[in-house]
Amino acid sequence: QVQLVESGGGLVQAGGSLRLSCAASGRTFSLYTMGWFRQAPGKEREFVAAFDRSTSTYYADSVKGRFTISRDNAKNTVYLQMNSLKPEDTAVYYCAAGLKSDRPVLTWQYDYWGQGTQVTVSS
Repeated sequence: QVQLVESGGGLVQAGGSLRLSCAASGRTFSLYTMGWFRQAPGKEREFVAAFDRSTSTYYADSVKGRFTISRDNAKNTVYLQMNSLKPEDTAVYYCAAGLKSDRPVLTWQYDYWGQGTQVTVSS
């Protein structure tokens, strides 16, 4: 069992930055692929970024070049650095963990989810 707790969301103006953190419980954090997803009101949850256990990273086209995912296995934490934020980045951001690592860009590939953190970007 893995428990995930996100933090770092908030309100920011367009062009600004935020860093989200996701702290995971458990001793086998390094074995998990860690991902970030987001869900805007009235929309489906969508993939944002992932960092698998072989240190490969994946990004949605909409965030490539602006967002960076990283992980600190010693701290059981994964981060999402978000720069050049746009109003369309407004959503609840969810951290997820799973053992699948073959292009982990789909929600069903993840077994554990955090409660989400709100990110609001004003224009």
